[in-house]
This record gives sequence, C-alpha cells and structure tokens, in this order.
Amino acid sequence: MFYYLDGTVAHMEPFLAVIDCGGVGYACKTTNTTLGALQKGQRGKLYTYLNVGEDVFDLYGFATQGELGSFKQLIGVSGVGPKAALAILSSTTPEGLAMAVITGDEKTLTMAPGVGKKIAQRIILELKDKIAKEQQSGGFVPAAAAVSVGGSKSVEAAQALAVLGYSQSDVAAALKGLDVEALSLEEIVRQALRRMVK
Repeated sequence: MFYYLDGTVAHMEPFLAVIDCGGVGYACKTTNTTLGALQKGQRGKLYTYLNVGEDVFDLYGFATQGELGSFKQLIGVSGVGPKAALAILSSTTPEGLAMAVITGDEKTLTMAPGVGKKIAQRIILELKDKIAKEQQSGGFVPAAAAVSVGGSKSVEAAQALAVLGYSQSDVAAALKGLDVEALSLEEIVRQALRRMVK
C-alpha cells in the first residue's frame, strides 16, 4: 500500500518516528538504526511495511531497503513478530544479521532484548532452509551469482545477501569486480550492499 514516506521528521521517540507528509503525520515503528539516521525537523525518507491484522494496523519504516528486507525476512520466521524483528535490527545491522545466519552465530541474535536462544536458533535454521529451498528450486543459486568472482567467500557472501532478500542477478552484479581475496567476508557483504543501494 505504502512504498515509502518522504517528508519532515516531526517527532521521534524510542522505536517510533513520525514523518509529516503534506500535513499528515505518519507514525512509523522503527529501529534504533533508522532513528540514528533521522533528525527532527529535517527531511526524512522511510521505506515502509504495513502490518494489518485482526486488531492490528501498524506502519513500520526503515531508512534503507536492506533494513526493510531484513525485517520482512525476520517476520517470515515462525514465532518472530514485528517487535522481536525491530529489537534484532536495533542491535545489529542487516549485514550483521545475514552474517549471523550464514555462520550460525546465535550470540549476535540473542543480544536483542526478548530474543532467547530458541528463537535465535529458529531464525538461523529457517532462513538457512529458505536459501537451500531457493537453490533447489532454481530461484537462487549463490554459486552461479559468485561464479564470475570465484572462491568460497563469494558463495558465502552471495548466501548472506540472499538472506537479505536480494535476487541472484542483483547479487551477481554487486559482487562483480570485488577483490574477494583481499577482503573479509563481512566487508564483501558491506561493499556489495553499498553497490546495490546506489
């Protein structure tokens, strides 16, 4: 329904930003990361997700499409609601989440308030399974995305970007030309994300 909001930041408080668009204030639940990118009284743009349920009509907003993609991936995991997803994305970046999933790092996820070991394990398991299923169905093949770059770091970086919801063609284009041998896996993912945002 709403793709993004672009207006003046009218109000901010923990996990909430109000964007004034043409005299209407849209209250967006958000992360600490996004709040850090906004400034009250200044122009702000948030990519949005509308959560509609029986007793729910909540708007969520994020400073980047990567963060929005990570939020959608997280709430797609059984037992992970929007509140837990916001907590996780407030304690780690989208690339940090992707790395945690690929490397099985529960500790990064449990740093978020209200996220215990069982939920962290479920997130890792379900998002890894999703990548595996997409590989089998031909929807995403990290090896194909990384073939022009070569090396296992490229495959892992492609998998991490897949966790964030990027397509094979986007990942292949973002990884092309990166010096993967000289960079750490996290830096490869970070640079690829920067290229995709441009």
